[in-house]
Parts: sequence; C-alpha cells; structure tokens
Amino acid sequence: MSITNRDRIEKLRAAMRAAGIDYYMIPTGDFHNSEYVAEHFRTREFFSGFTGSAGTLVVSMDEAYLWTDGRYFIQAAGELEGSGIGLMKMSEPGVPTIREFLGQKMGEGSVLGFDGRCVSCKEGRALEAAARKAKGSLRTDLDLADGIWEDRPGLPCHPVIVLGDEYTGEDIESKLGRLREKAEEYGCVSYIDSKLDCIMWLLNLRGEDVECNPVALSHMLVDQSNVYLFIQEGEITGELRAYAALHRISLLPYDDLEDFLGIYDHRGDLMCDPASISYSVYLAAKKGAANAACRLKEEESPLEELKCVKNEVEMSNIRSCYRQDSAALCRFIMWVTERVNDTSAEPVTESGAAHYLDHLRSLLPDFMGLSFATISAYGPNAAMMHYEAVPGISDAELKPEGMLLVDSGGQYMTGTTDVTRTIALGPVTDEMRKHYTLTAVSNLQLQGAVFLDGCTGANLDILAREPMWREGLDYKCGTGHGIGYFLNVHESPPSIRWRVFPGRQDKALAPGMIVSDEPGVYLEGRYGIRIETILEVVEHETNEWGRFLAFEPLTWVPFDRKLIDVRYLTPQTRELLNDYHARVREELAPLMDSREQEWLFAQTEPF
Repeated sequence: MSITNRDRIEKLRAAMRAAGIDYYMIPTGDFHNSEYVAEHFRTREFFSGFTGSAGTLVVSMDEAYLWTDGRYFIQAAGELEGSGIGLMKMSEPGVPTIREFLGQKMGEGSVLGFDGRCVSCKEGRALEAAARKAKGSLRTDLDLADGIWEDRPGLPCHPVIVLGDEYTGEDIESKLGRLREKAEEYGCVSYIDSKLDCIMWLLNLRGEDVECNPVALSHMLVDQSNVYLFIQEGEITGELRAYAALHRISLLPYDDLEDFLGIYDHRGDLMCDPASISYSVYLAAKKGAANAACRLKEEESPLEELKCVKNEVEMSNIRSCYRQDSAALCRFIMWVTERVNDTSAEPVTESGAAHYLDHLRSLLPDFMGLSFATISAYGPNAAMMHYEAVPGISDAELKPEGMLLVDSGGQYMTGTTDVTRTIALGPVTDEMRKHYTLTAVSNLQLQGAVFLDGCTGANLDILAREPMWREGLDYKCGTGHGIGYFLNVHESPPSIRWRVFPGRQDKALAPGMIVSDEPGVYLEGRYGIRIETILEVVEHETNEWGRFLAFEPLTWVPFDRKLIDVRYLTPQTRELLNDYHARVREELAPLMDSREQEWLFAQTEPF
C-alpha cells in the first residue's frame, strides 16, 4: 500500500511541475463540502491511503503531510506508515494549521494549487490571503487527479424522490416563502446554495448520491418568483418534472451553475453563505453580481436554522422511528451476547455482528438504508473512534470477554437515527467498569439538564465532561451534534462541545432540535467506550426567572448493567438512570415478544 501511494505522490509531483504548482492541497471534499463523499471525490484517499472521512493532504516537491482530527489519530498513523506522508495532529500543541504551514513554507512567487470546486468559499479566501501574504498566488482550476487516477469512478447519479406532506409536515411553497422573507430581511432578491441537505430540505426532495446521506448532487438559486435547480439529467424523473412545473422550478444541467451566474438577470443583490458554496462558485457569483452592478452579500444560511428545528409532524415521525430502531438494537444486543457465549455456535467477527444488526434494521418499516457504516469495534479496535471492520484486513473475532462498541444508525422515511452502546461480552476489569460508569454519568448528567432559553451547546458541554476531567480524562471530539430528518446524520448548526472556534457563532438550542449525547473513554491499544443517546430539546417551564428548556430522550436502549459500578454513581445520576430504564421498559415493551420482554425487564431493573 505504501509503495503504491509513494508512486502516486511522485506522479502528482510530476503533474505539479508541468502546471507550475509548488504546493498542491487535496481536501476531503466534493463540490458541496459534504461530510461523506462519493468514490469519484476520494482523491485524498487515492493519493495518501488514509481512509478516514476527514483529512487534508498537502504535497510539495519534497514533503507531504496529512492533517486530521483527534477521531482519526490512531487510524491515520497506521494507514500512513511507510508512505512518506507525515501526520499533522490537528489542534495538538505545536502542530501548525494548514494556513500556518503554508505561510511558513511558501516563498515569493510560489504557487498553491487546489480544485476550487472542492474547497469552501470560506477556506478558499483564507488560503488566498495566506498566499498573498507570502507573495505567492493560487491556481484553483485544476484537478490533478485527472490523468493519474485512470479508473476513477464517475459521478454518482440516481433518480430523485419527492416527499409528501405526511413526511415533511410543510409544503415547498411555505418553505420557499420563509426563505424569501429571510432574504428580504438582508435586502436581497435572490439566494444561492450548494449545500445538499439544505437544498433537499427546502425542495422536499431526497436522493442517493452520497453514501448514507439521502441527497442528490445539485446546486440551487432562488429568487422572488423562481427556483433554478442544477441537477444531472439522470436524476430527473417524470414525477420531478411535474413537481418542478407546478412550483416554478427550472431544471438545468448540473455543471452549468458557474456559467449561469454570468448571464443571470440580477435584479438586486444576491445572498450566499460562504460556508455553503465552493470557492469556484463564489468567484463566479461575485463576478456575475459585479457585472450586473449588484452586490454579493454574505450572510449565514437561513436554511440551516430553519431545517434543524423540526415541526410536529417530523417529530412525531422521529419519535416512532426511534422506538422501532431502539427495539432493533436491543434485539441485536440479546443476539450478540448469547451467540458469543454459545460454545457450540460458529464464531462471530466484528463485521459479522455489524451485518446482523444491519439486517435487523432492514426489516423495519420505511427503512431506506444506513445513516453511516456501522462501527462494530471489539477490544483495542474500539479505541479508534471511527474504526470500520474489513474482512481479511481488520476483523476481530468476538470472544466471551471484554467489551464490544457498536455505533450505528438507519435512514428511514420517518427519520434518521444514530445510537452507540458499549456491551460487555463476558468478564471485564474493574477499570473498564469504572470508565464505563464515568461515561454513563457523563451521558446522564447532560441528558438530565434543565437550562435557560438562549443556552448553546458550549454552555452545556461541561455537564458531560466534568466527570471525565475530574479523573484526568477527556475525549477528543465534540459531545453532541445535530441530526437531520431523513437527511444527514450530522446536521449543523446544533452542537455540544467545549471548544469555541474563532469566527463561528454558536446557535442557541431551541425546541424541535435534536442532538446527540455521546461522551466516551478511548485508551489506545486497550479499549474504547462510548454511550450515545439522542435527545430532543423540549419546553420545561416558564416563570418569573425566564423560559427553561430540557432534553427528552429519543433513544430507548438500556445501559449495560454488567458494566455499571455503583460506587461511581451519584444519587442524582442513579435516579436519572433508574428513571431512564423505566421509560425504556414503557417505550419498548409493546414492540417486543415475551422472550424479548423478559430480557428487557432484566436489563432495566432499578439500581
């Protein structure tokens, strides 16, 4: 693998010389800044060999480095070994950012290249400033993988589906009206967006072009009377054509957006979110607006905030969806613990366990696929947050000892699920039980929070981390993220994390938002623990002191009794745990047969 990647890097350097480029940057990105990318866009993986979902490769004539975050430090170190590519551990002391690195390395006249379609406007402008400061320049019109990646897959293309009001709870005209009102508030007559989940939500469409995310590759421009949807011809069905005609949606070729911006009849200022369009689209929009004597006004996407607050139809569907999904995970936990301890049965591997859980989900109503590849990680493998078992490469056999971490979720017409439970397969150590109980306490403290309206996730993160920090522990990821409705499993803007990033303004949590609650302990080479429960933000009470909000669980899966050490439970968290388990019984018992109910009641006995 490392020899192959060394060869590819050398071919890339040859292409850089021919194009007059000194530094070439390859992010993990498609034309829409999606979290997960189709095979066509996995250029960084092709050149580096690193398979994680987040990372950026920078190559010069004599160096190559890959930047990734704490979720992937262990995985990246293993996959980069022997490749000649250095690992830059983002946010660690002494590790420069990409911009800092380029600022130190680029000299006068040097050229930084990247495919501007795969870099966000915000990042592209920051790189432009860094190059200018170093007296260098940018070249953003080349995809240097062309000619090197000979068997590169084509763009994904699947028929789009139109969702009915029984799933969305709000028709397209209502949503368009709300968007247009927001644009008017900023003095704009049109709005441009390339963020796929925003486009799909606004137009009540779904697709299959990004693995695990039900979206279709597309760009969109909305003005006061029309919608222009740039989409591949192969995506367009008869249903979509009729729907488009009814709602004044012009269906245009996917690749035509940049040219269209040059001829579009601007009748006022154009609004965009720099985080929602690529650098290439930004340059085209800026030029088109300037040519029409209009301004390109930059504001945060109104669609992000509108989308993340679910209406009552969506929430009713989501609650039902999570009950069914939780029951499936309980059936899996029953099966895997019994199977691993059955000496007469065939051995089960990590991937075999994942496949069985995926099968159980596929039997549920309205199932449309997975929301991400199931993480089934046993023993030391669970210390890698985004580990994926691969038969023949890394696929541990499960044994009646230690712990199995399973992080999984499904896509349904009625919602998107995400849940993690860590399971004892047999005897465990006292240290494992301590760390599991600390994780449970962290999870429960956040789950039980009551907070004033206006609080952000940054205000609440300490509730989850305090038990960890008190023991000198931490987890190198956020505590929680937003979740879409039959959309992306990671949805902005809701998040729960302690670190405040410069230039990013946190949004207050509001009723109708759903967020994850997923603290953990990860000990490299030993084991990993994560407990993830999805929470709905709900009204709590309003009195003379203000409006108070709280969380209501959507996930109903027991904590593992065998891993709880009651010495580390506080009186409050013991009560929270017992209350949660009582609700688990109430929510799931009607969905289970007698044998499953017997297991459920044993797992939810009060402490």
